[in-house]
Amino acid sequence: MTSTANRLTIRRPDDWHVHLRDGAVMAGVVPHTARQFARAIVMPNLSPPVSTVAEGAAYRDRILAALPQGTDFTPLMVSYLTDGIAPEELRRGFGEGVFTAAKLYPAHATTGSAHGVTDVANIHPALEAMQEIGMPLLVHGEVTDPAVDIFDREAVFIERVMIPLLARFPALKVVFEHITTADAAQFVEAAAPHVGATITPQHLHINRNAMFVGGIRPHAYCLPVAKREHHRLALRKAATGGSAKFFLGTDSAPHAVAAKEAACGCAGIFNAPFALESYVAVFEEEGALDRFEAFASLNGPAFYGLPVNAGTVTLEKAPCEVPAVIDANGTPIVPFHAGETLGWRLVG
Repeated sequence: MTSTANRLTIRRPDDWHVHLRDGAVMAGVVPHTARQFARAIVMPNLSPPVSTVAEGAAYRDRILAALPQGTDFTPLMVSYLTDGIAPEELRRGFGEGVFTAAKLYPAHATTGSAHGVTDVANIHPALEAMQEIGMPLLVHGEVTDPAVDIFDREAVFIERVMIPLLARFPALKVVFEHITTADAAQFVEAAAPHVGATITPQHLHINRNAMFVGGIRPHAYCLPVAKREHHRLALRKAATGGSAKFFLGTDSAPHAVAAKEAACGCAGIFNAPFALESYVAVFEEEGALDRFEAFASLNGPAFYGLPVNAGTVTLEKAPCEVPAVIDANGTPIVPFHAGETLGWRLVG
């Protein structure tokens, strides 16, 4: 890493959690991720979900075909775990280099999770195989019990699912994705070295009040939902504190304006266009610019056992105006920080 008062150059980072969608929208959103990141863990919650080796390879090919010519970007594919998934399919996908990891969505926990796991016991054979071959498990950490308040679902998930899961599979490599609470940050920090977590830019910038400023703000709604202010501050401490257990994962989730501004609006925040500018603002505010490269570019590859990227990116301290709407190949999407001016911009 090199830095001056007005410029910061770091190893080219990776996004360890992103939704690229499919079809025309994918062609509109994937360039935003590819211009900043060398690799990205691509979520498999399409309709139907990506759960076989053939589906993973085909989706990867579609992403590569949608890239602007000359773009150097590698999508890392993920298998969607279902109740009946065959361990042999995971072994083959991981062995052939199609699947980098597998994703646990509790059924109906978030967008595209209708085919998710109804009971973790149903995937114990799959988890045993993953533990054996070193395949990471990526976890959407929320219970879906209607008796549990939506703001408590992550903390309850730790008690009901994560602690028993790690006790049963002590060598399983696990990423607790898009953590939103002090509970999750503390849990990951205290866990074994092969338990890590991703943190999104929105959960570092906003608390749950953002959804209710002057009325309902659907573009601040994502899942897991933003929590109280003390949780946001705990996440900022985790991200900027220098621990190798935490790394960049945007959870960028594009939805058309009409799908967000609806009677039952979709969960998800489209932060990909200005992801690095958003993250680096937090590190500057926390006096931790010297730790930004580790969070963005080093911790993730180390956790996944992949090489650090050879190239670099440079951010310049200069105004960066975020538009109100972005045209994603014909689909209008409101980006995170819409209408704001950020203090850093990506220049190369």
